[in-house]
Amino acid sequence: MKISIGANLFEGPWGGGNLFVKNLSEYLLGNGHEVVFDLFSNDIDIILLTDPRKSSDSSSFNHKDIFNYLKYVNSQTLVVHRVNECDQRKGTKGLNEFIIKANSCADKTVFVSKWLQTLYEDEGQNNSNTVIMSGSDKRIFNNHGYKQWNGTERLKIVTHHWGSNWNKGFDIYSELDGLLSTGKYKDKIEFTYIGNLPNNFKFSNTKHIQPMSGKPLAKEIKTNHIYLTASKNEPSGNHHIEAAQCGLPVLYLNSGGMPEFCKNFGVVFEINNFEEKLNHIIRNYNDIEKNMKFYPFDAIKMSDEYLQLFNTMVKRKDEIILSQKDKGDEYTNSFLIYKIKKSFAIFRTKSKLFNSMLLQLNRIYLKIKSIILIRYEHNQ
Repeated sequence: MKISIGANLFEGPWGGGNLFVKNLSEYLLGNGHEVVFDLFSNDIDIILLTDPRKSSDSSSFNHKDIFNYLKYVNSQTLVVHRVNECDQRKGTKGLNEFIIKANSCADKTVFVSKWLQTLYEDEGQNNSNTVIMSGSDKRIFNNHGYKQWNGTERLKIVTHHWGSNWNKGFDIYSELDGLLSTGKYKDKIEFTYIGNLPNNFKFSNTKHIQPMSGKPLAKEIKTNHIYLTASKNEPSGNHHIEAAQCGLPVLYLNSGGMPEFCKNFGVVFEINNFEEKLNHIIRNYNDIEKNMKFYPFDAIKMSDEYLQLFNTMVKRKDEIILSQKDKGDEYTNSFLIYKIKKSFAIFRTKSKLFNSMLLQLNRIYLKIKSIILIRYEHNQ
């Protein structure tokens, strides 16, 4: 089976979507399937749309490209749309409506949490929906080397995010940072934040580490005892999954899809009772920590569910194609324009030096921006 995933892969820290593509593509290749990241082949069995936004650096094609492919190249190809974003996550407007429109290209829609599925269905989306929960690589994120808190040493709390949007939980992280200056917690708790910070934001009592990924990130997480996530309206995320797989009990905000991933593996809190629940997880640390070895979400489980879905769809291809309604005429180009756009896309993708240079320049720009912001914050 040939599967095309609409994504550009990045090395190093680059958010949960990038890790999803990396884990899934490795699993598919390991099970004898072919994986591509473009629409240049004429024999693609499954197209996986990951992000229909043209502005997304991580997306290699969108719903319009898919409609043109189905019209001019292979009408027998089946399409799966993975939805992991919403307006509620970052306080944007119009994204949900756009994703619902883009979703018309799909034969099957996969949401990353039941919370996100319900949110979209309440807004009118209904297109052969299912849920596949995210997972992380257990070869990297596991409890090997994790040391339990002994109850007397200073308790170490950690969180990590690639994104720096305020909704990642910086109101709660600021609250904890403030608590660490009080006599009750000053000599009892340490807090480490790994990742990018919002502009003009700085901690006073918290250790800040630049974004990390892979084994160095896992090693750093395992030097701590409890994981904190206060991310609001997070459809899925990877950060809490990575920490839970490392053995850390999770103190998590009751928001978005977070309870689906963390229930029974930590303590839930609301915005107005964070300190109370912080003390609760400290008192019950031993009982919760013992249960962490049973944490069920990992990349193999997730990827296998995708492969099962793809296999089922291919077996039912004739039935699925007969049931298709929207041909996407409003999104398709004339044949001439399609060929021109395809030729340019092939040139851009096949010119590895050109493509690599653009990606590298973007990473350098982001790194320089991060360094400038950190220096500016230290000088304030």
